[in-house]
Amino acid sequence: MLNRAGEACNMLKEHIENDAVIRIISHNDADGISAAAVIANALAEEKAQFHTTIIPRLKEEDVNSLRSEKYDLFIFSDMGSPFIKEFNTYKHDVIVADHHQVADVEAESNVVHINPHLFDIDGSKDLCGAGSAYLTIRDLDKKHLAYYALVGAFGDMQGQSGFTGVNKLILDDALESGKLEIHEGLKIVSKTTEPIFKSLAYTFSPPLPGISGDFDGAREFLERMNLSYGIKFTDMEDEEKDLLKEALANINPEIFGDCYTVASEAPMLRDLEEYSYILDACGKNKKQGLGLSIALGEKDQALDAALKLQRQYRDQIVRGLEWIKKEGAEQLNSIQYLYSEDKVLKSVMGTIASIGLSVELLDDSKPVLGLSRLHNDIKISGRTTRDMVAKGVNLGKALQDSSNNFGGTGGGHDIAAGAMIPFESKDNFLHIVDEMVEYQLSND
Repeated sequence: MLNRAGEACNMLKEHIENDAVIRIISHNDADGISAAAVIANALAEEKAQFHTTIIPRLKEEDVNSLRSEKYDLFIFSDMGSPFIKEFNTYKHDVIVADHHQVADVEAESNVVHINPHLFDIDGSKDLCGAGSAYLTIRDLDKKHLAYYALVGAFGDMQGQSGFTGVNKLILDDALESGKLEIHEGLKIVSKTTEPIFKSLAYTFSPPLPGISGDFDGAREFLERMNLSYGIKFTDMEDEEKDLLKEALANINPEIFGDCYTVASEAPMLRDLEEYSYILDACGKNKKQGLGLSIALGEKDQALDAALKLQRQYRDQIVRGLEWIKKEGAEQLNSIQYLYSEDKVLKSVMGTIASIGLSVELLDDSKPVLGLSRLHNDIKISGRTTRDMVAKGVNLGKALQDSSNNFGGTGGGHDIAAGAMIPFESKDNFLHIVDEMVEYQLSND
């Protein structure tokens, strides 16, 4: 895989030397924004010119319209693997740095395809899109940018229990560069900016059942220990912090563990997991350009705006989890699904599906699909657990094959995947996914 990344880097160097303007297309989640940031920061340091676009998904019409743009090199990061066949017919050079499941198509000489699945590496836990992007520029002597790839890994839920596989190699690069430090601490969010009850309620990873996503639950938990819920974690006395740590560790031992920090970053961005949440909030609120500009070094006003978005986004998640608590999921034989046409709930459907599983609001023995209607289409976000994957579930395959029946698109990872289908196909689609998951479970 590193040899393949080296080929991509050689292609990139050639275009930099030729003063080419390089076109970057990336995904709009935390991983995709981090992937674009890795490449854009590297190109800026090399004084190369580039043009970046961040999009929610890569569609066939995008691939066709990009074909006519006058650039010598296109880089697709955290997306692109399903379109190798189309890129093979481009007159330009193409680098695809992705980690989603791959189609069975060989890349031609104008395309360098970096994807862990091509090398039997698990793209859902051992390497993210930003990681593939980092490998593309690594040979330009860019180890000091490795931490952006880890921000992307956190965004894709890959670093929460320690880094494995190629992510571990990237972690070693980040430590070697002197940029990254690791220390043990409480892994709760917004320690310096929010009152402690909100910090706890906004902490979704690791999950704290009864507290995550529940302001009242967080307040009651603190009151039982005679701790003031209105002060910030950083303003608590040391013995209060110890008491809190012990009580939280009883709920989920993973709440105390390795924290990854970059001292040279702005205070809000020092913790890499926090950084990923801020980028995620920008992407989810369609302000991906704001996220990218922060990752390219703009702070102050950009960061203030992003923090406001993050608070709003977290409040939407809390509201979504309250809705799940009240309504529950619709149950089929082998899957469950969430559907609402409420504007706020639609905007966080994939996130609340994922968190709902982890904080035990949803049945974790069934994959969950979060459905959001967008005009005449439905966007689907699917999530399951590592246990269900071990039993044979592959959501990426189930959503890809099911959506194809309705002229839709789909794919992703075994544990997390997405699809887009026409609205009128909703019930038939759900029925087919249910049958496919049932088949996967009975044939493992």
